[in-house]
Amino acid sequence: MSAKKQNQQRAFAVRDCSLVVMATGIRALDLGDLRDGLLAVEEASIYHHFWGRLLQPSFDEPEFSNDFASWSHHALRDTALAEQLSVIDPTTFPDLESLRQELVEIVEMRFDEHAVQPWAERDRQFHFLKSKIVVFDTGVRIDAPGALADALQEMSAGSVFYHFIDARRRTDSGTDDFSAWLSGLGGGYEAALTGLASLDPYFSSIARLKDKLTGLFTEKIKKQ
Repeated sequence: MSAKKQNQQRAFAVRDCSLVVMATGIRALDLGDLRDGLLAVEEASIYHHFWGRLLQPSFDEPEFSNDFASWSHHALRDTALAEQLSVIDPTTFPDLESLRQELVEIVEMRFDEHAVQPWAERDRQFHFLKSKIVVFDTGVRIDAPGALADALQEMSAGSVFYHFIDARRRTDSGTDDFSAWLSGLGGGYEAALTGLASLDPYFSSIARLKDKLTGLFTEKIKKQ
């Protein structure tokens, strides 16, 4: 095999993505509805209501970290529940089913604590949505780890989301694509791999995450 072909096979292929949002037909007006909906919807809906916000344009920082917490505060006016839901970090759960069970338990406990159940106005009911990820090849290839920092600066939000966040649910190792690529190149990238493993992508914006990744690759990987 020629050296050129070997380099092509080892290159990092940059993908981009977008989310196509779809209705599930499941809605909630109160905590009982929310619990039943959480039990009934497919995992893609749980995923969307935690991660979908990162690819939605926003001019300010969201007050709450997921859609369930936001609805509990703004529609149910249950600040205590909103705060409990908002501190949930989905990256600490082994899978979406475990995350679903945590949500159900919190909602059920709060349901039992209420003497009078809060409910939302009909025009503020919670709509369970799900999203399908659409992926396409940008045509960009990163031939060497030393080029990662510069390449990150040119990546779209969709590329960062796909390679650092969505990769965790579609790979057997549960790791991001950058880590998988560096691990496959042999030794010498342990510092970068450790840094990648320490980054929590959830309580952050894509722009901030992109800056952290760029800084990490600049610091931990020498130009090659």
